[in-house]
Amino acid sequence: MRRLLYPLFLCALVAVPAFAQESEKHGEEDGSRQIWLIANFVLLAGGLGLMIGKNAGPFFQGRLRKIREDIVRGEDARQDAERRAAEVDRKLANLDAEIAALRAESQQELANERERMRERTATERARITATANQEIVAAGKTARAELKRYSAELAIGLAERKIRTRMNAETQDAFIGSFVEMLNASRPDGSPSFQS
Repeated sequence: MRRLLYPLFLCALVAVPAFAQESEKHGEEDGSRQIWLIANFVLLAGGLGLMIGKNAGPFFQGRLRKIREDIVRGEDARQDAERRAAEVDRKLANLDAEIAALRAESQQELANERERMRERTATERARITATANQEIVAAGKTARAELKRYSAELAIGLAERKIRTRMNAETQDAFIGSFVEMLNASRPDGSPSFQS
């Protein structure tokens, strides 16, 4: 508060001679009027000084407090930025080691995957080979059965042709007669069932 009153007092001291010079220019006027002007100025300056002193102190205190808080926040932000920068530098320093570790890990995974693929391929190859062998064996059996059937058909056809070329009425009668005899011989009581 005293800091504000000193400048006001100085202004009043400067204003009094200025008013005195003013009054000399306009001639000698009433001295009481000058005193009232000076008193009015002093009252106005004092009132303004009191208002400024009353309000300026808390204003400047608040402003000072805010500046201090901003300084503290700025210091905290600076420390946080320095900490983050140090962490980034540490990570960058370890980055090469991490990259090398990741490369080694990916190489190992790749080797493991290749081995798994080889094993799967070998297993699949063995399964396909076994299936193919089974199909070959089944095809061979089917071909043999077909060949036997075809051979039997050829043999029957050949026998039929031979029989037809040799078969005549006399041969037919001889066959029928021998068949009847065979049937009669096979009866248990020996009685003939057919007569020739």
